[in-house]
Amino acid sequence: MAKTAKIAFTPIEDRVLVEPVAAETVSASGIVLPDSAQEAPNRGKIVAAGPGRRTKDGSRAEMPVSLGDEVIYGPYAGSKVELNGVEYKILRADEILAKLG
Repeated sequence: MAKTAKIAFTPIEDRVLVEPVAAETVSASGIVLPDSAQEAPNRGKIVAAGPGRRTKDGSRAEMPVSLGDEVIYGPYAGSKVELNGVEYKILRADEILAKLG
């Protein structure tokens, strides 16, 4: 994973900014995978998080993830964005499938 410089980026509501981990280039059995066979990454590290969505009573709902968490998300989840030459994904909290660790 690339080193991340300080990012001037604040997601709104229940959105998070995720830095995807690199795709696997070698299979579990040791076979080198060509670019066409590599799956798009569906894991990443939270590098920025919004304050949480507003509830009906006006308070903020607690975010299920925080900075530094490693998460798994669906292959078509979120939107791609490039900041400072690094590609990230913006996801809603409900698009995150699991938190690792």
